[in-house]
Amino acid sequence: MALATAAPITAMTGNLPVIVGGGNGVHAPAGFLFVTLVLTVFTVGYVSMARHITTAGAFYGYVSHGLGRVAGLASGMLAVLAYVVFEASIVGIFAYFAQQAVESQFGVDLPWQVFALAMLAVTAVLSYFDLEVASKVLAVFLVGEVLMLTVLAAAVLAHGGGPDGLHASSLNPTGAFAGVNAGVGLFFCFWSWIGFESTAMYGEESRNPQRIIPRATLLAVVLLGVLYTFVSWMVLSGNGPAQALATAAGSNPLDLFLGPARQYLGPWAVTAFQWLMVTSAFACGMAFHQCAARYLYAIGREGFLLPALGRTHPRHGSPYVASFAQTGIALAVVAAFWATGQDPYVSLYTLTAILGTLALLVVQTLCSFAVIAYFRRHHPESRHWFRTFTAPLLGGLGMLAAIVLLVTNLDTAAGAASKILFFRFIPWIVVAVFLGGIALALWMRARHPERYEVMGRLVVESAQERTEEEHPDDAPATAAL
Repeated sequence: MALATAAPITAMTGNLPVIVGGGNGVHAPAGFLFVTLVLTVFTVGYVSMARHITTAGAFYGYVSHGLGRVAGLASGMLAVLAYVVFEASIVGIFAYFAQQAVESQFGVDLPWQVFALAMLAVTAVLSYFDLEVASKVLAVFLVGEVLMLTVLAAAVLAHGGGPDGLHASSLNPTGAFAGVNAGVGLFFCFWSWIGFESTAMYGEESRNPQRIIPRATLLAVVLLGVLYTFVSWMVLSGNGPAQALATAAGSNPLDLFLGPARQYLGPWAVTAFQWLMVTSAFACGMAFHQCAARYLYAIGREGFLLPALGRTHPRHGSPYVASFAQTGIALAVVAAFWATGQDPYVSLYTLTAILGTLALLVVQTLCSFAVIAYFRRHHPESRHWFRTFTAPLLGGLGMLAAIVLLVTNLDTAAGAASKILFFRFIPWIVVAVFLGGIALALWMRARHPERYEVMGRLVVESAQERTEEEHPDDAPATAAL
């Protein structure tokens, strides 16, 4: 599920041309290496919490346990915002890829809205059943896209690279900070991993989550890092550095991949790439739908928003009410962009992805510092100078740097979409949702203290935490699902 959320082939074909053409240039593989290191360090602290707390709310629960209920609800609201808009974002790029593939392969020109509505409908149906159904569907798509990327990279390697060989200097770590737009390149590298952290949301639906979730999260980060670095290196080598720069900045940046695919594998590979971009986007959108549904469920079962969101299906165990609610929200977002005549790729995908990424980076930063605070008060047997202090500290600082990179390069990241009015509201939407979460938490503490006590503290019985309120003299406030 986590790997499908990251959508490797979509991340590569969508982000690498931007990184090469407007970011780190031929040092893109070095950028992926650097981000792999930062996210691995972040994950060490993140999974330390997962070993003790199992909750569908993930960040919401972690920040609540570490920094208190007020910060926890504010983080939860930001996480909800991120995952809710991510599905709509991916619906946009899916519709764009599907429209192109159908027209190219069958000569049929259908409106992008047809593909968008079809994706929303299929996702809603599959998400109604338990997680295993969705994960099996996504596994097929995921294997296909990873296999295609690996086969292409291996073919370039087997030929000894392109016109300039393997161009090993692309892997020089100092290259991650090369170029006047290195910040843009690093931001898009970070963007390529969005979704890896979703593993923690599935703890309540996993066997032995205290072991499975940490392993899955670390594996997702490291495997994506190895794949992204290797594929980006081979794609650059296959094109040749000078040609790669020209292609990435040209009118059809996808030729960065389609050119080597045609040259080293044959015409069939170009067709395969076109369809795999469609299935990858679908898998990514469905995985984000699952994430959003579980956050809505986690908040709903505590009595916030609509309590009905906290219901699970009596047979399948899925948060089916929250899932249908998420479908409705995603449909409303897509319809708003449709009604205003916006492009599904340039506007819908880009702007909502930037909004969600900014919100999620803020939450990840808070989560890093929540790990440090949590282990200062709890589980002395698990405290460790690196895992529960140094790693989350460095991870939090790395996330802060990513936020700065995004905010300072917002216009460049948005491209042509930066001219749309909605773009100007993106930072303010994040601030408003965060402050709204704080205000709601303070109001709940003053008016409904009994509900405030369980805020962000619902965990599965096998990992139930005996947690204390911000003041150690208070009685423990606990709750179990």
